[in-house]
Amino acid sequence: MHREYHRWFSPHLQRDMEILIFGYSGARVLFFPPRIGRFYDYENWGVIEALRHPIEQGWLQVFCVDSVDRESFYCFWCHPRGRITRHLEYENYILYEALPFSRQKNSNPYLMSVGCSFGAYHAVNIALRHPQYFSKVVGMSGRYDLTFSVGVFKDLLDGYYDEDIYFNTPSHYVPNIDNGDYLESIRKLDIILVIGQEDAFLDNNRDLSEKLWNKGIWHALHIWDEEAHKARYWRKMVQLYV
Repeated sequence: MHREYHRWFSPHLQRDMEILIFGYSGARVLFFPPRIGRFYDYENWGVIEALRHPIEQGWLQVFCVDSVDRESFYCFWCHPRGRITRHLEYENYILYEALPFSRQKNSNPYLMSVGCSFGAYHAVNIALRHPQYFSKVVGMSGRYDLTFSVGVFKDLLDGYYDEDIYFNTPSHYVPNIDNGDYLESIRKLDIILVIGQEDAFLDNNRDLSEKLWNKGIWHALHIWDEEAHKARYWRKMVQLYV
């Protein structure tokens, strides 16, 4: 399998960022790592291996980006305002550095936004906020509201709320989308949400699904048996949905 490693200093994040590329052609897949994860996690966990056939056939080229979750939503020592600010800097890195880099490597216009666990939040949120860049989005085992606690998963903003948090919380802003052109761009996306029957965020996925349907946004919600928030499930999911 063709593999490339790249690293550069990000002017948006003011730090080095790393990325792994698998494959040489085909639809581009922007793959966000799981919660506080790294760009190499999916390779280490066999998720990339599960995609070997479409990658080697030249159908997919996967770009595994790094995260700054420990500096943004999981930076619990800093004020929540600083957390959302760092997230917005990360979004700019993705939009204005990682995506142009992927286009330089591969001119295929079909781009997927994909992620597992907290990576699903990143994948879904950025695609819904900037649908003009994407053709498909797949969120596996994700949460789409960071402002409430459920089980061992806490409110990531400690009760703080502002406009930027609203516009980065899909469960909050989707019901209020009324811009015609923007809404039509979202409706053109191929949206897939996948969650386990016993996952903590099952209700959150169902809630977001209902809100998408209420806005006339076609999508698929797949509910798997048991708790599917595990790499062994993600290896199967990517083969079905990516």
